[in-house]
Amino acid sequence: MDAHAALNEIAFWLERELATPFKVQAFRKAADIIAALPAEELAARRRDGRLKRMKGIGDRTFQVIAQAVDGEVPEYLATLRERGAEPLVEGGRELLASLRGDLHMHSNWSDGGSPIEAMLDAARTLGREYVALTDHSPTLKIANGLTPERLNEQLGLLPGIEAAQADDGRPQPRLLAGIEVDILEDGKLDQTPELLDRLDMVVASVHSKLRSDSRTMTRRMLGGIEDPHTRVLGHCTGRLITGSRGTRPPSDFDAKRVFAACADNDVAVEINARPERQDPPDELIQLALDAGCLFSIDSDAHAPGQLDFLQYGAERAARNGVPADRIITTWPLDRLLEWARR
Repeated sequence: MDAHAALNEIAFWLERELATPFKVQAFRKAADIIAALPAEELAARRRDGRLKRMKGIGDRTFQVIAQAVDGEVPEYLATLRERGAEPLVEGGRELLASLRGDLHMHSNWSDGGSPIEAMLDAARTLGREYVALTDHSPTLKIANGLTPERLNEQLGLLPGIEAAQADDGRPQPRLLAGIEVDILEDGKLDQTPELLDRLDMVVASVHSKLRSDSRTMTRRMLGGIEDPHTRVLGHCTGRLITGSRGTRPPSDFDAKRVFAACADNDVAVEINARPERQDPPDELIQLALDAGCLFSIDSDAHAPGQLDFLQYGAERAARNGVPADRIITTWPLDRLLEWARR
């Protein structure tokens, strides 16, 4: 099989399993190293020993490349495929099948680990009909948030990326221009209104001072929700319940007021599918249901394999009785865009 494809597929399965970034990047880096080598040259280097001496090719990646060059499915890839055949979580299968898109993912333009092209290709492999690229906004410097100049540059590149991906004739998802914009302390959104006007999707989230008192946090969140650009309220409590970053309690806010504002302003509440977030908690999903809110099941993927995290979100939504038609990521693209542009 194609060695380059084998390395990238291994990275995909490892990302899906939340392997350490160092382990994943070993395969992504090796794939990049051999990407420009013709098959004949790769085979020659395999025969004469030059492949193993190439900088950035370790023992495991050499084994994968060698087995692929020899016409075999690499053993490590076969093992990962076997593990990947099992669902990430039981339950929610019917709802998962009805999900058409994903409105929250990051690329290496901010704190994601892969180029836009790799994220779009993985979304196509998973059968998504649309995905929104939502890199961070400038205040979140730790995540390399996009300044207005960089966001403008990114917007200029998206049509070309989408067109290039379509050249092979395979069905591909629509790439929506978006942002995960910070809700600042005064409730304003962390990007210019002119740029927000140009986007298909705006996910508004709080990332700082998560331990503020309830009154302060509620006022801040209401400001972001009431901004007419906001379409989705991202990971509303900011909690972390597991994972390499440790744990973090949910922020304190008046959930009834916040969800009432979401319903009044036609803002969807995100069911963030990352396993370390599981945000909102079940009891808040119930409050949002009672308030009449719409929902968006999103992966919040920072790597291609993490786009499959929608499985976790679908299971939680189904378990909490969220009707499919109130989940905007089950909607056809035309309906979604008409709603978003209102």
